[in-house]
Amino acid sequence: MHSANKLVQILVLASSLFIAAAAQSASTFAGSTSTAVFPPPNATVTATDTFFPDGSQVGFAGPTPTGDEAEAIATAPSNSKVDSVYPLVRPAAADKTSKAFDLLQHLANLAPWQSVHSFGLPSSSPLIPDGCNLHQVHLLHRHGARYPTSGAGPAQFAATLHAAATGPGFSASGSLKFLNTWTYKLGAEIMTPFGRSQLFNLGVGFRVKYGDLLKGFTNLPVFRTTSEARMLDSALTFAAGFFGVQSYQQDYHQLITVENAGQNNTLSPYFNCANANNNIGNFGNVQANAWAAVYLQPALERFSQEIRGVNLTISNLVSMQQLCAYETVALGFSSFCGLFTEVEWKGYEYYIDLQFWYGNGPGNPAASAQGIGYVQELVSRLTQTRITEFNSSVNGTIVSNNVTFPLDQPVFVDASHDTVLSSIFVAMNFTSLAANGPLPTDHIPSGQTYFVNQIAPFASNIVGQVLSCPANGKPSHIHWVLNDAVLPLTGVNGCKPNENGLCELSTFIAGMKQRIQEVDFAFDCFGNYTIPIPDLIVDGQYPKNLRK
Repeated sequence: MHSANKLVQILVLASSLFIAAAAQSASTFAGSTSTAVFPPPNATVTATDTFFPDGSQVGFAGPTPTGDEAEAIATAPSNSKVDSVYPLVRPAAADKTSKAFDLLQHLANLAPWQSVHSFGLPSSSPLIPDGCNLHQVHLLHRHGARYPTSGAGPAQFAATLHAAATGPGFSASGSLKFLNTWTYKLGAEIMTPFGRSQLFNLGVGFRVKYGDLLKGFTNLPVFRTTSEARMLDSALTFAAGFFGVQSYQQDYHQLITVENAGQNNTLSPYFNCANANNNIGNFGNVQANAWAAVYLQPALERFSQEIRGVNLTISNLVSMQQLCAYETVALGFSSFCGLFTEVEWKGYEYYIDLQFWYGNGPGNPAASAQGIGYVQELVSRLTQTRITEFNSSVNGTIVSNNVTFPLDQPVFVDASHDTVLSSIFVAMNFTSLAANGPLPTDHIPSGQTYFVNQIAPFASNIVGQVLSCPANGKPSHIHWVLNDAVLPLTGVNGCKPNENGLCELSTFIAGMKQRIQEVDFAFDCFGNYTIPIPDLIVDGQYPKNLRK
């Protein structure tokens, strides 16, 4: 009997020691980085592998007749909206006060794209208007969901937490208890599996909507992207969805433009604009941080009571909100999402809106200059006229060659970045997006119109539809659709209010040529100036009356 009691005592003591050791071990790897490598080292696929022949070698494909091309954008009775984020788990805020609150809609540029309801034209439709024919489309899209930028806030937060966890006195409790065993599982820069699905689905959807235009090609299409890994992967995955995985590499030409300093590139123009990489370019962060100190103060006080051994900062909390977004699109779920209230998530959304408005949008004096190169290329394509004046980020070698820059394609596809899309929209003078600016840094204004979640989420896409109205065979109008919602074109000089968002093609081209003349690329990108009073800038240009 005594032996049995002693055995129980030993087991209890061993169990206690195990639990204590586990707790201590948990705190030491909190915030540590974990990685995985696939394919396994030394496991390769070779072209001569006789055990796994290619489908063309196996044969027996069965019937393979092709059908006609789809043109759902012209024939569908209603537009199909994108609202699925499968297989992601839709996150919920800490307070969960509203069933209608979609946290994903408040993740700004880190949100998966979903169809926008309206940009102020509630009766409009992205479908081709009755009585019109579709002649040509210009697609500009962002890459798919990715991991954070190397060394950015999320990785810095993990490093800070891990350094604290390996020292004495670290512990997390309450809503932050999961940090005791949390590890950093994110890579850097490249696209996530969910991001691949976004671009594949975008390609499939684009084929169903606009595939009929392929009949107008006389040569293989040329699509463009930049050389960054996530950009190239996005472009190839889009093409796999558009052309099919068996044939996409034979059905088109993929032009890969170098994204690096010293290379002119309209799809990454910040390398060609000095003022995009100094205090002027950083102005968006300054304005956003001023707001962060306001909206995150209650959260800082709340969380500071739940963690020991590390002094949380406002910057840490912004990183935690970013981790919610990045972990969701990379891992499918994030415990960081449920830490913040709905009000704090609306605050985060506005934080990014400020960052873009004053960094890459209407409130930054170098924004239009960065976007104007794409506008020059657009006019070149619409008029089938070669660019002869090179005074922006346009790459003269590429656009002077009909092989690399054809002008007669029925379908143009370009892949770029969120900040570039934002700058291009400013350069094109889509003023309806900026109607409520300038944006304050101490509160969220009522009647807001500038939402980065609608402008440049992951896989954001804008389509310019060139139409003949009436359908007489001659292009006469243009129609711009951003994330499935029609954009008003009243900011373009001469374009009249239209419930369908239509503008006469000749008027639109004239308006774009005017914008090209208005933007002083040399001054805005290379002028030696400081940011004037923020309220003076609403068109992405340095005020002309203040120039020396």
